[in-house]
Amino acid sequence: MNEKFFSLPQEKQQTILNAGYRVFSQNSYKNSPMSEIAAEAGISKSLLFHYFRNKKELYLFLWDKCAELTIAVLTQYGCYEQEDLFESMERGMRAKMEIIRQYPDMANFTIKAFYEKDEEICAAIQESYHRYFNLKADRTRLNLNPAQFIPGLDIAQMYQEMYWASEGYLWEMVQRGNVDVKKMERDFTGLIEFWKSIYLRKGETS
Repeated sequence: MNEKFFSLPQEKQQTILNAGYRVFSQNSYKNSPMSEIAAEAGISKSLLFHYFRNKKELYLFLWDKCAELTIAVLTQYGCYEQEDLFESMERGMRAKMEIIRQYPDMANFTIKAFYEKDEEICAAIQESYHRYFNLKADRTRLNLNPAQFIPGLDIAQMYQEMYWASEGYLWEMVQRGNVDVKKMERDFTGLIEFWKSIYLRKGETS
């Protein structure tokens, strides 16, 4: 990509990114024209191609930006520093709601991108997903104190189950459109309290 993109004001960069997330989240990769993204961003198609050489480059940049932003905001909220898993999750919830406020179509884009079957970008998306997921999972589990959980619990399996449930809930919400951030915060808080009641050792609080 052209480094001149990064010389744009942050607000303009965000406008272009949000335009890409919106168009790609509403269509398949094949059926998402660069002209529509440019129009959504309020720039010419030629200028968009000046910043990104082709659609594949833009798409993969948007995908990697999702992971980069997510890890950066989770770090900012202190999610990886916690020994208490549920404290980390609550901080993570607040972090992700902040991301949704800034990039309202990012969540839908990531879900559609994960299931995208177009051969031009499918392999790159899957390779990147597993790399970033393993990084996030390893960093989350790194400081956990196993003593807080019920005896014999498979912590890795618990983490995987909670991740799948969270992603499933997010998928349902974004498919409805017009994501209600406050409702999501309430629902996630209730879900975390439920997991605490199941997985924490009796007498432990979070």
